[in-house]
Amino acid sequence: MQLVLEFLALPFVQDVLKILFILLLFAMPLGTFMTLMERKWSAAVQDRIGPNRANIGSYRGRGLLHIAADALKSIFKEDLIPKGADKFLYTIAPFFSFMSAVAVFAIIPIAGPIGDFKFQVTDVQPGLLFIFAITSLGVYGAVLAGASSNSKFALFGGTRASAQMISYEVFLGLSLMGLFMVYGSTQVSAIVEGQGEHWFGLIPKWGVFTQPLGFVVFFTALIAETKRAPFDAPEGESEIVAGYFVEYSGMRWSSFMLAEYIAIVGVAALITTLFFGGYQVPWLYHWESAPQWLVTLLQFGKFASFTFIFCWFQIQIRWTVPKFRFDQTMALGWKKLLPVALLNTVVTAIIIVALA
Repeated sequence: MQLVLEFLALPFVQDVLKILFILLLFAMPLGTFMTLMERKWSAAVQDRIGPNRANIGSYRGRGLLHIAADALKSIFKEDLIPKGADKFLYTIAPFFSFMSAVAVFAIIPIAGPIGDFKFQVTDVQPGLLFIFAITSLGVYGAVLAGASSNSKFALFGGTRASAQMISYEVFLGLSLMGLFMVYGSTQVSAIVEGQGEHWFGLIPKWGVFTQPLGFVVFFTALIAETKRAPFDAPEGESEIVAGYFVEYSGMRWSSFMLAEYIAIVGVAALITTLFFGGYQVPWLYHWESAPQWLVTLLQFGKFASFTFIFCWFQIQIRWTVPKFRFDQTMALGWKKLLPVALLNTVVTAIIIVALA
């Protein structure tokens, strides 16, 4: 038993356990559940019956069996490679999309530290820069899929994806400049700790209150980064029939789709972490005598609940906001979001200097 405890105390073993917990017990299950939630909610919005055909005997499971049915269908469906496609690039393209979606969770703290133990895989100093670097990798999956498929429709989708995602990364970075100036650090854990303070002992210093414009721009840019409606021009079902992954099938196609839904969870987790206090529970300082396990459970519960709310909100946006044309998407970014992001940075700097 002593050897087991010493083994579990090793730093790399703890990092592996954190990765397994955050990915396999939180991000992946929630991302998989989002595939069902989206179909259920879209059915409710459109006043129709949702998924109800995957049954085992008389057991219907309220649609939950559709998740297993989708997985089995993807596993056993024939995986084709188009004639003339670049097999190597065609094969690795889904990997970039999937890894860029899951790697974001490495720097997100899901609960407060207990002694030297942190509920965070890695706490690097340039945490915000890590976010920019990781989210930018997703464009490689779209571009490689479009360019390697030997299809003009896939190529059009990949070209749109590269233009849209690279453009919105500019506003993504500018939207967090104010956050960096307010909390004085690019380290994610330090930003979360800064949001644990209160104004007048009552109002939490969450990022959404200190940077409301930054929140709007950041949230919009992240949705555009995930290429979901109303920013789904790279897929363009009406004109390029699924876009950059139109030629994919089987598990490779499922990898793109699962990456999209895990990205939904990643967006929600980032919004919660950077603008809604992360794991910080407002007014928890009144509970100083509470047991540590209860405090940790409350922190994780608050983080998970806010993450789920923003997952639902993204699905709601998809089924209520009309799809933008590609030129409208680009105009919104360069002509509206860019000036707003620059204005937010300048105003934040002026206020900080004035209050210093």
